[in-house]
Amino acid sequence: MAVPPLLMEPLTSTPDVTIAVPGSKSHTNRALLCTALAAGESRLEGALFAEDTRAMMGALSSLGIQLRVDEVAETVTVTGCDGRLPSGPLAVDVAQSGTTSRFLLAMLGLGPGPYRLDGDVQLRARPFGPLVGVLAALGVEIEGDHLPLTVTRGGLRAGKVELSGSVSSQFLSGLLMAAPYARTDGEGPGEVVIELSDPLVSKPYVALTMATMASLGVVVDSEDYRRFVVAPQRYRGGSVAIEPDASAASYFFAAAAITGGRVRVPGLGRGTVQGDVHFVEILRRMGARVEVSDQWIEVEGGGELHGVEANMADLSDVAQTLAVVATFATTPTTVTGIGFIQYKETDRLAAVVTELTKLGIRAERDADGFTIHPGRPRPGVVATYDDHRMAMSFALLGLRHPGITIEGPDCVAKTFPGFFSTLGQLRP
Repeated sequence: MAVPPLLMEPLTSTPDVTIAVPGSKSHTNRALLCTALAAGESRLEGALFAEDTRAMMGALSSLGIQLRVDEVAETVTVTGCDGRLPSGPLAVDVAQSGTTSRFLLAMLGLGPGPYRLDGDVQLRARPFGPLVGVLAALGVEIEGDHLPLTVTRGGLRAGKVELSGSVSSQFLSGLLMAAPYARTDGEGPGEVVIELSDPLVSKPYVALTMATMASLGVVVDSEDYRRFVVAPQRYRGGSVAIEPDASAASYFFAAAAITGGRVRVPGLGRGTVQGDVHFVEILRRMGARVEVSDQWIEVEGGGELHGVEANMADLSDVAQTLAVVATFATTPTTVTGIGFIQYKETDRLAAVVTELTKLGIRAERDADGFTIHPGRPRPGVVATYDDHRMAMSFALLGLRHPGITIEGPDCVAKTFPGFFSTLGQLRP
């Protein structure tokens, strides 16, 4: 049953709040996969429970990984397989989770097969070719280059491969997490060497991958994010503290900037490994006050916001948030370095420009980004394209302007099921 569109109500007072955001989807899914490959038992603290992480849990369960879940306590206890996957035939469903699909494809390359990997229609349109090609070069036999994919024979081998870094960092992350269990032709362990053929996009997500691996005992040797060496190793079971989601926090930091209010998010700070935390530095450049401590980050608006030029190749998941903030600035904002987001849940470049234009805001798609001009939107219905980030970012317009309606608001369940109720905490 379709969820009706949601009419946003403008705030009647300036917010002054502390907001707790849920655990990081990116951190949760990486920790789930690494602990699934580990020997022994591991425990995730502060885990996110949303469609994307449930997709990962369901996929791992279908491979025989034992999970004990406590959503109230936000914990997951994982009994790992020590790198040994069961024989197929097995079907693995990843729903709409892009991270799960890319990570699992590399993991399935470790097992004997056959495995069929599939997901929802939306995910079937997303590319897998670069990862399929690299896995094939390492001895994994795969049928297809889009979902559904069949791993007909696994047995990931050690070796040296070249991978493009310009399409998706998830290909590299998936391969890195599986690589410690690669074997030589003689069935002994061997190292995997990955060289990038072009610059890496979303570099902080790869840093998060390597940090998660290191927390469970596996170290990657990286040379300036262009060459990666993974020696034979084993993940060890342990405890992983999941950080609050920096991408989710961006909406509340943006809300402070555009309303002149103050929002503090605990759990994020100077030591945060998520790249999207640097969104607040763009807000600082635009004129917001930003304070970062070891335990929290706080953003306060109040003065004029000014347009900026920003290369967001390393924090593309918050580009839509910035597009909305840009409409409140006094001068245009140009975002570059994000051409690859056209291959996300939807073509995010086209979606941002189309929906702002419908609302009367001048927006232009550029070669690898967009330019947003300041303006007051007229009332209208925002199409979300079943993209959670379209819904969450465009909802911010409705905090200041009347008549903004969000179509398909339930799509936020992909990463932040309680988004709209949390957004309500901005109200007195």
